[in-house]
Amino acid sequence: MRYNYRYRLNPSDALRETLDRHRDLYRQVYNHFLHRLNHVDGTTKYGEINELPSIKKWWSDLSDLYSRTLQNVVERLYDNLSRLKDAKENGRKVGSLKWKAPHEYRSFTYRQSGFELKNTSGRTVLRLSKIGEIPVRLHRELPDGTTVKQVTVKKEPTGEWFAVLGIETENDAPPKPENPERCVGIDVGILKYAHDSDGTAVGSLDLSDERERLEREQRKLSRKDHGSANYRKQQRVVARRHADLKRKRRDFLHKLSNYYAREYDLVAAEDLDAKSLMELPSNSRNRASASWGTFLRMLEYKCDREGTHFVAVDPAGTTKECSACGVETKKPLWVREHSCPSCGFEVDRDANAALNILSCGLTKVGTGCPEVTPAETALPTGTDSVPGKRVIETGSPAL
Repeated sequence: MRYNYRYRLNPSDALRETLDRHRDLYRQVYNHFLHRLNHVDGTTKYGEINELPSIKKWWSDLSDLYSRTLQNVVERLYDNLSRLKDAKENGRKVGSLKWKAPHEYRSFTYRQSGFELKNTSGRTVLRLSKIGEIPVRLHRELPDGTTVKQVTVKKEPTGEWFAVLGIETENDAPPKPENPERCVGIDVGILKYAHDSDGTAVGSLDLSDERERLEREQRKLSRKDHGSANYRKQQRVVARRHADLKRKRRDFLHKLSNYYAREYDLVAAEDLDAKSLMELPSNSRNRASASWGTFLRMLEYKCDREGTHFVAVDPAGTTKECSACGVETKKPLWVREHSCPSCGFEVDRDANAALNILSCGLTKVGTGCPEVTPAETALPTGTDSVPGKRVIETGSPAL
């Protein structure tokens, strides 16, 4: 399996200048081939890569760059173009590839060769071809039996440099159990970030202090002369405040998703359309801060890593439907308790949704629903018969 491990770099002032110079040269090469793409007919990815040796003859600065990384810049351009075409074929409105300004091109990649992670005089360094040896803050060891396949060097808006190591492990993920025993459904929200079918409620992360600090620094930035030295200095301060928010939020999401992936055999969660939720007319700030899409992506890949079933469930109707009898009851957002008028089942609104999500997840996987004689039914309001899909069977995990 393949993973990315991110580490902080501690380059000297001389190495920082070298890294910035290389990054800017790669940006110029990207813009050069983008110009050729727009103005020269018949260009292809591999044809442009073959043009690099002839370009080096008149562009002498390119001799200071590692050749394989230079090829990756051309591949990056055509990969971006391919993604635009795929989005257009899927019916989305897309624009065109844009010229990269200095602050917009922040990374370059070494693939397969040109790098080495080694220990020198008791400290870990990353040796990059044409750049040198850069000290690495190895805050966690790489897993045993791993091979580093590529290294992406990235400069953050704060001015910090990071190395993202793409590693490959020898062992595959453990097999997923055929009959999962520990199963959970998760309903995500804002006041309670996650409420699962086992009754565990996890409150949302309080980042109000960090957000106030960010807003205060943003106000200071607005009073600076645009483009001045003080303006650029304050930009770095604002970037650090943004980074604080991002780090704390991602740390919370990593720990929560890791808990569910390791403690359960099957995890069912809502298949949320985060983009559409952001376009709703109100409360978009809290939705953006919740980062539901990021949490679900983390949960999915960690379940694959741990050998846990992950099921994405359509969220439609999971809040309205009673998890005990299946009767739908409309509830406004401010009503936080579920009280079924048909069977009298009362529970927290989010807990009811989590039970429904778990039931749908088990049905989707095709396990955990024994076929036995119905033991309990409930009449939907205003009817004298129960539809087959409303039948509650003995041993159903929704009970």
